[in-house]
Amino acid sequence: MRLYQLDSYATHFQARVERAWSDARGHYAVLSQTLFYPESGGQPADTGVLRGGFGEVRVLHAYEEEKAFGNVVHVLERPIPEGEAVEGEIDWPRRFRHMQRHTAQHLLSQALLRAGGYHTVAVSLDSAVCTVDLEEEAEEEKIRQAEALANFAVYADHPVEAFFVTEEELGHYPLRRPPKVQGQIRLVRIGDFDLAACGGTHLKTSAQAGPIKVLKWERYKGGSRVYFTAGWEALEDYHAKHALLSRLALGFSTNPLDLEKPVRRLQEELQALKGENLALKEALVEALLPRALEAGTLLVPGPVLGELAKRLLAWKERTFLLLSPEGRFALLGPGREAVLERLKALGAKGGGKEVVQGALPRERVAEALAGPLG
Repeated sequence: MRLYQLDSYATHFQARVERAWSDARGHYAVLSQTLFYPESGGQPADTGVLRGGFGEVRVLHAYEEEKAFGNVVHVLERPIPEGEAVEGEIDWPRRFRHMQRHTAQHLLSQALLRAGGYHTVAVSLDSAVCTVDLEEEAEEEKIRQAEALANFAVYADHPVEAFFVTEEELGHYPLRRPPKVQGQIRLVRIGDFDLAACGGTHLKTSAQAGPIKVLKWERYKGGSRVYFTAGWEALEDYHAKHALLSRLALGFSTNPLDLEKPVRRLQEELQALKGENLALKEALVEALLPRALEAGTLLVPGPVLGELAKRLLAWKERTFLLLSPEGRFALLGPGREAVLERLKALGAKGGGKEVVQGALPRERVAEALAGPLG
């Protein structure tokens, strides 16, 4: 029996170990009844502990042997004996977050359907940032309307109830989408706002799911993927972002909501500096080119080493060695292999085809400059 379908808020239960086994991948048990939700429908599995004469064993995961109606298999940290009476306890903080995510997803899926006619085809609730995949390409205005509508449903404090119906009775219920299972079908109703077939765990009221915040959306497989967070995790997200904005605002001596102007100004200044830097590097390469052609071996600033080497490729009959004060080097020309062997004797490492690039110890740069080009 799946006790979580009777009471999603229960945390302890009594059961008996009906089957227990181990294989190369781990240890497993099937109980006479359980509160552990098996991973299904985009909702992660519960974790927790089992206690008995064997002591305390952690439940690491749970899954279904057969979808919706099969046994729940508990994945354990170590084996337990068959026939043993056990007391189970789920990780309640984890379960409650999953309930917030799942109830919020129902609200948001219904809101997306109402606001934009968008149909949910898949969901993922396995992290604080959840996703809803839509069949259609979404528009920003409709997404924002759906977010507001979902939060209005939160504030309405709708009761959430679950009940079972037969396939024959389904026609009497205006479901948001067709069920994926047959036989006895579990429906979850959120007041007069949403009704959907679902085997997951849910809150007692819609108010406990809020706030619901859409973080972003994107095109995905011909439709859309909407990212959202809800409940405690939405508050944690807000707290982290507020703290970050406050620290940044302090650095700019402004208010968090006024950060955009100084940040944009800083970006503009950065782009201008990048342009100036590029112009200066080009000018420096032009100034160094005649000296490199005259000397063959030259000490040059690291930032222009690669660009100067590219310019020297035009003189294919000559060998050039460019070194930076930090030990970086660029080597090109017909004699580069012989020069590279000499540099390796000084501790250099590097490679390449037309231009051999690498580095040698800073303290050996003077020796490399004084050596022959071969």
